[in-house]
Amino acid sequence: METHADLGEFLRSRRALLRPEDTGLPTYGGGRRRVPGLRREELAQLAGVSAGYYTRLEQGQSPNASDSVLDAVARVLRLDGDERAHLYSLARPLPKPPRREAAPERVRPGVRMMIRSFGDVPALVLGRFGDILDWNPAAHALLAGHLGIGSPDRPGDRPNIARLVFLDPRTRALYGDGGDRGNRDDRDDRSECGARGDWTRKARATVADLRLIAGRFPDDPGLTGLVDELTLVCPEFAELWAAHSVGDCGTDTRTYRHPTVGTMTLMVEFMTLPNDAGQRVAVYGAEPGSPSEAALRLLAATSA
Repeated sequence: METHADLGEFLRSRRALLRPEDTGLPTYGGGRRRVPGLRREELAQLAGVSAGYYTRLEQGQSPNASDSVLDAVARVLRLDGDERAHLYSLARPLPKPPRREAAPERVRPGVRMMIRSFGDVPALVLGRFGDILDWNPAAHALLAGHLGIGSPDRPGDRPNIARLVFLDPRTRALYGDGGDRGNRDDRDDRSECGARGDWTRKARATVADLRLIAGRFPDDPGLTGLVDELTLVCPEFAELWAAHSVGDCGTDTRTYRHPTVGTMTLMVEFMTLPNDAGQRVAVYGAEPGSPSEAALRLLAATSA
């Protein structure tokens, strides 16, 4: 994932989403355009830069692009806050640190104590690339009770959210729509990486979050290996990754179809740990007094 190549692909993917008439540019005749969306020349005109300069920017040959140029391009492309931050990350990559073997990520003792203090409320710690570094028993029971509860403590066995979402049949079922997946044998589950229902929304959000992370940690071998693996074995991931959607995980509400306690509607809140590069805490909760809250309590009691 070379940063200059990612920059070009990101800009081209955003250009393809806009039509000249969307931006106020005149259209002449009804002839078929050779490229979808805006041409480079049209975007450059709207951004107030020369076509040659914008072409060099899209080719990764303008590492010193000014704030005003990047802001103008972002305005024309109608980028939201996450997409704008991603554009800046790709246009101004940080110097590459000396290549050395990365040490496994670890959770500080204070963070581990905080996770345990949530009690019956599911909570976990995510590493910079989506590895589950720690979880309390409630989060383990909610998301991956079929895995060993101690797996986050073993760097080689750590569950990864993207791998679970795209490759694990039980996780797909957790986010599924209740369709008939139970009658399929294990070979079918291993050969598929798609599901129906809320899985699609979860998959898109997972890839958009991973794209944003890729802009912050360009050329990291751990992230590159994860993306290469998922692209190779899962066509759905490859298609979503090629779309260059960008978005940060935040507050969200999803429906979970748990095999033990049934359907629950839960809110999830993500919090970035300021002293731990790229690590986040995710906490799951239900509306007070709702059936989902009762199901969460039952799940916690079952896991205990």
